[in-house]
Amino acid sequence: MTDGRRDDTGWLEVICGSMFSGKSEELIRRLRRAKIAKQNVIAFKPRIDDRYDDEDIVTHDDRRIESIRIEDASEIPGYVGPDVQVVGIDEGQFLGPKLPEVCESLANRGVRVICAGLDQDYLGRPFEPMPTLLAVAEYITKTLAVCMQCGKPANRTQRMTMSTERVVVGASEVYEARCRHCFDPSDSIEHGPAAEAKENQEARAR
Repeated sequence: MTDGRRDDTGWLEVICGSMFSGKSEELIRRLRRAKIAKQNVIAFKPRIDDRYDDEDIVTHDDRRIESIRIEDASEIPGYVGPDVQVVGIDEGQFLGPKLPEVCESLANRGVRVICAGLDQDYLGRPFEPMPTLLAVAEYITKTLAVCMQCGKPANRTQRMTMSTERVVVGASEVYEARCRHCFDPSDSIEHGPAAEAKENQEARAR
């Protein structure tokens, strides 16, 4: 073929949801099944995500699979040779705006691409580039957590620390899964730097 595509058909699968909803667990499950089928699999994770291991993709309950750490999605094609059949990507929201282009290019080459990531940030806003991936994916899995306040299905992530940076890597010490009712983005704002400065000022006054 003249356009660089393989004869077989590739596609894009996106796994999205809140923190603690099983996104990485589902990604690992699919990659392991592909390996059992003797397919050539390669996986990637953002370098910024070193919560549980420097190299492996690791779930909150310590399920893991070997991966390559990268700074940006533009690095992925350099690792994907013509023999690679399945590409897994974890925490896609951290890999930059080129991720959809990279995933589309690989799928067009005949690769099965599976990308997991947060679809909303700590304020409940769409977390690019995941929404763009959702628009072009053949298959979408929306995972739900359990609300840590009331126990109902949760699809939002509540930040529990004093930071207004959009990217803050952390686990249960930083975030809670919340349902629509219990999620309060204003609480995250109130726990930001201004609130911290106010608390420090009040503490000095005491």
